[in-house]
Amino acid sequence: MDAKYPSPDDNSFEQSEHGLFGSESGSDSQSSEKVPLTRQAGSIRSPSLPTPNPAQDAVKLAFGAGGIYASFLYYGSLQEDVFNHVAEDGSSFKQAWFLQVLEAAANVIVGAMGLYFSGATKNIPQKFFVISGASQVSSKAFTSLSLAHGLSFPVATLAKSGKMAPVMAGQLLLGGASYGIRDYMQVAAIVLGTAILSLGKKKGGESHSTLVGLFFILLSLTMDGVTGGLQKRLKADMNKVGIKPKPYDFMFWTNLYMMIVAIFISFVLGEFTQGIAYCVSNADLWSLIIKFSICSAIGQSFIFYTVAHFDPLVCSTVTTTRKIFSVLLSIFTKGHQMSLQGWFGVSLAVSGILSEVHNKVSHSQKLKSKVSM
Repeated sequence: MDAKYPSPDDNSFEQSEHGLFGSESGSDSQSSEKVPLTRQAGSIRSPSLPTPNPAQDAVKLAFGAGGIYASFLYYGSLQEDVFNHVAEDGSSFKQAWFLQVLEAAANVIVGAMGLYFSGATKNIPQKFFVISGASQVSSKAFTSLSLAHGLSFPVATLAKSGKMAPVMAGQLLLGGASYGIRDYMQVAAIVLGTAILSLGKKKGGESHSTLVGLFFILLSLTMDGVTGGLQKRLKADMNKVGIKPKPYDFMFWTNLYMMIVAIFISFVLGEFTQGIAYCVSNADLWSLIIKFSICSAIGQSFIFYTVAHFDPLVCSTVTTTRKIFSVLLSIFTKGHQMSLQGWFGVSLAVSGILSEVHNKVSHSQKLKSKVSM
């Protein structure tokens, strides 16, 4: 399956988490520059890379993967807490577009710092950044709105893992991609498992989902499909003009336009002033939102670190499996009562996610074996 060019949220990487091209999103790996290989003494090695040091690599991987897991596991937990928050008067926080303003702003700040130290790429075409930024922030906002309107976090997270379906559709229509039978089967397992969980009942008889929540998560997945197609075209256009943006170029420009779009929509809907008023009246929520936004930006930086030191597949594996742990963490720490049907749905969706990871690893190993022949 063609890799999606890199959200925190995860995605990118899952843009439902990350605000980046290609996330944890969400597939969720970022393409890195290919280093020319040379054959020497019967082996393949890169002339521009130092001799691998297993001990150092292990430390770097533990640091990068640990940072991604810690940032985005906490990120997901905080997101659930934000939309589960109930004020003394019984009201709850529903200003999803206002939340996106703050999250995107945190990523813009970190992206700007990254550009300051790494240097910015000149003459980057802005057209697709604007369009993709709008589609990505819409996807994130719709995910938050699904939580605000009663969709459980496990259902929303597993549904976002099934974003391969709209992304595949978007890339088939807009990017000219092609996929195999296994890709479609993986998507089917994730979608079917999520459907079984969402239609199932908790032990007490209450559903994990609401119709409005499901409507918003479907809108989010639709925007993921649009984003996937746009990102593939953007990558092709960049290659045509010979421009290779750096990771922090993507982080800064994408989130800048995400923030602008979120500001505009939040003002039009009245959410900006409502969000500020709600947070002023509920100081404890401010703390959750600030930590949520910081985790998003820090998580992106750990993703960049991991991609810079390892094959993008490593980062993709980390970010994809992270979603599984986010679901389990939510189930065991947020009081979700799961029925047997619910656990079956989770298991089916997780099997699809793990199959996706295995498929990527197998494909990567086959490519490496062909190169070494």
